[in-house]
Amino acid sequence: MSQSPPGKRAGRVLMILAWCAALFLATRFFAQWEQRQQNPNTQVYSQKGEGFIEVKLVGNQQGHFVASGQINGQPVDFMLDTGATDVAIPVELAERLKLEKGFGVTLSTANGLSEGYRTRIDRLQLGDIVLRDVRALVAPGLGGTQVLLGMSALNKLEFTQRDGTMLLRQTTN
Repeated sequence: MSQSPPGKRAGRVLMILAWCAALFLATRFFAQWEQRQQNPNTQVYSQKGEGFIEVKLVGNQQGHFVASGQINGQPVDFMLDTGATDVAIPVELAERLKLEKGFGVTLSTANGLSEGYRTRIDRLQLGDIVLRDVRALVAPGLGGTQVLLGMSALNKLEFTQRDGTMLLRQTTN
């Protein structure tokens, strides 16, 4: 039985380790790339002017405006939804955020009627824009982990949409 010389064996081991490292790095790169495609606004940048704060969001490949922010100091991902009356939060996320259950309500959605409950968000933040005491709903039928940023938050801001971007403006006077 012939054995390979120790140098050749070490070379093979190093080659295998190099391939494993390359596969690991490629997997990480493509996972981050895919996440940026879904949420191109993981880093939300703000511009402050005299009497206002602006946040500019870029639409994702599906044309949705998704951005990372915070509810009561906890990180969340928002999807802006001008068709939603209130901010809507999935049940599991509401529990993690420790939001208080308010009155039960019947929700009318595109998928029909469902039961949810009212809650209030003490502090909602998107970039440097901070909203306080925002009306919200906890929606059991809402899957996933994204918060729908509805009109109960958006009506406190000025917003315009043009060329795949949305500009949110909060007056500070």
